[in-house]
Amino acid sequence: MNATEFAAAQWTRATGAGVDPHEYRRVTEGLASVTDWGPAFVRTGHTYLQRADNAESSLSAGEYLLTAARWFHLATLAPYAEAHRAAAEADRALGRALPVLEPGARRVSGEGFTGWLRGPADAPGTVVVAPGLDSAKEEFLDLVSALLARGLAVFAMDGPGQGVLAATTTFVPDYERVVGRVVDALGVARIGLVGLSLGGYFAARTAALEPRVAAVATVSGPFRLDWQELPPPVRDLMAQRAGGPDAAHAFVRHVDLAPLAPRIAAPLLVVDGGQDAIPGVTNGEPLARLAPRGSYLSVPHGDHLLGNARPDWLPRLGDHMADSLR
Repeated sequence: MNATEFAAAQWTRATGAGVDPHEYRRVTEGLASVTDWGPAFVRTGHTYLQRADNAESSLSAGEYLLTAARWFHLATLAPYAEAHRAAAEADRALGRALPVLEPGARRVSGEGFTGWLRGPADAPGTVVVAPGLDSAKEEFLDLVSALLARGLAVFAMDGPGQGVLAATTTFVPDYERVVGRVVDALGVARIGLVGLSLGGYFAARTAALEPRVAAVATVSGPFRLDWQELPPPVRDLMAQRAGGPDAAHAFVRHVDLAPLAPRIAAPLLVVDGGQDAIPGVTNGEPLARLAPRGSYLSVPHGDHLLGNARPDWLPRLGDHMADSLR
């Protein structure tokens, strides 16, 4: 895949993450190869750090820092030797932005997780947002905003092998134990849980095994994975995040929600895109059907993570979480 094709493939994901579409085109049109992706996105992130340093108000500085965090995270989507440094820069930029924009925001970290808790202290519910194979807490800021707008508190996290923790940890099959430690650290009696892409599997699995999950939603999550069906780039990334090819094979064998779906007692919303090209995530209907309180939303024109169809699913997901937790 050349740079033009790669940029086209990442277009809706990048704009769904909140970067300006015109700037995205300007940055990607100048790429000679996919190997130029990471450096170009990091340079763009640095321009926003400079704007933050020169901003005339704390609000502008915070907004620039959020944009920098997005660009640094997106730098990690292509093969890039300095991806761990880009992830660290994304984490630092977000860590500088949130205390400025939301003085009540709080960093919470523990064994196998780190993230930011945002929203009112007296919120009727707290939602944990779990990322996927190569996503991170910096990617889904629009989803967090939709949940915050409904009066909920939100903890957007990186787990083992994800985001800023990818450099020092690897995926674990029992993600529910990580979420259990998150719930303990947040000091709440119950949570809502949203998982995106591979995070959808983590969320559904956790909802089946962690009784404190009171509402759950998956977006472009796999019901079952088959190693032979995964494209080579996905296999390579899986091996990187799992700790090697053998560990990746073993991890993929765990990804089967058929036996777990009937154990999901919480209200469940499963969101799929009809144009999703990632094998294993094109049909989550069995998950919704097997879960006792499952509902299914398929957006025919939606792609992976449905960045091209946010009005078709994001408000409904926000309402699902708010209504279930209230």
